[in-house]
Order: sequence, then structure tokens, then C-alpha cells
Amino acid sequence: LATGPRQNNSIFYEIRTYDIKPSKMKEFVEMVNKYFHLRTAHSELVGFWSAELGAMNKVVHVWKYDNFAHRMAVRHALANDKDWQGKFISPALPLIEKQHNEVAYLVPWCQLGKPPKEGGVYEWVTFQMKPGGPALWGEAFRAAINAHINTGYTKLIGVFHTEYGLLNTVHVIWWNESPDHRAAGRHSAHEDARVVAAVRDSVRFLESQQNVLLIPLQCSPMK
Repeated sequence: LATGPRQNNSIFYEIRTYDIKPSKMKEFVEMVNKYFHLRTAHSELVGFWSAELGAMNKVVHVWKYDNFAHRMAVRHALANDKDWQGKFISPALPLIEKQHNEVAYLVPWCQLGKPPKEGGVYEWVTFQMKPGGPALWGEAFRAAINAHINTGYTKLIGVFHTEYGLLNTVHVIWWNESPDHRAAGRHSAHEDARVVAAVRDSVRFLESQQNVLLIPLQCSPMK
């Protein structure tokens, strides 16, 4: 049960999460950096990151599609791309333990942002909300996000809610200059009465939350 408004277009984002065999993580990252230009020749990569804190031996990559027909055409082309299949897919699959994908839309009040500069870190926050979708929790959640933005310590990249995958899930991507800058900003935010009030209102609809610190790979458009 997930209802509510979304962006007024057909654009969606596929979020792909791979668990890599611990002994093969370095090899996998090297392969991605070497051959991923073969994949990005087919469709737009938003970002590609590896987990540093909150998860281990995990990578997350996000793809943008105009609509589902666009994705189907891309997947068909990839299946017939001999270079992609031979140079990356065949040798990479034995390195992967598990794959998971979701389809998500940007929430209506959020446009996809960009980091102000290269060299920072990304925080990927996953909220599992109570059933009902943005029609139920959207305004309170937006207020909590804006309260953090208004502190000025962090940069919002995007807020996505799922269409396929575990429903009533919201993924929020933040950019910070460094883990220490993020920690100092969070400490200040937790002492801000406006942030505290907004978060307390939003958590009425929250089931669980997970935070992962991500480092962009060399091939990632967002660095």
C-alpha cells in the first residue's frame, strides 16, 4: 500500500546493489573502472559507489531511464553487446555473491542535485516508512529533510521512493566534504530545536533506518 504524488514525468531510477565476495572486492572495483565505459555507452549512470561504513564489500550504482521501454531497449542492447558480455559480465559474475535492484522515483519536491565539488563522501540513508506512501508521510518527511538542509552542513543529492522492490522505502543521498565534517554537522543539527521538532514529527511514520557511508568509484559521474 503505497500512494501519493511523484514527479510529473516518466523518468525513473534503477538502484542496483551488489554484494561482492570479500576476497574479490579489489578485483571487482578494478574491473569496473577499466570496463564500465562499455556499459555507460548504453545509458546514463548517475553514480557508482562502494560502501565504506555501515556495510562491507558492497557497491551501489544508480541508472536513469526515460521510461520502461527505454530500459527494456537498453537491456536488450546489453545482452547483445559482445564486448560488454565478454570483457565484463562473464569475468565479473563469479565475483558477486548477491544482486538486488529497485525502481524508484524522485519525490515531487526534489530534483537530482550535484555535489558542489569533487572529493567528498556520500551518505546513503534508507528509511522504511509505514504503509501509505507519500500521501501519508510525505509532508512530515519533507520537513525533516529541509530542517537538515537549512543547517547548511550537508548537501542533498536526491530523495527517492520505491516503485519496485520493498515498498514504502525512501532512499536519501547526502554529500559531505568528509566523514568528520558530516559528524560535526550532525552533532550541531541534533542540538537545533527546529531539527529535533521536525524529526520527531517524521519518525511517527518510520519503521527502520539504515545509514551507509559511500565512496565514489573512479568511473562514477558523481565524485
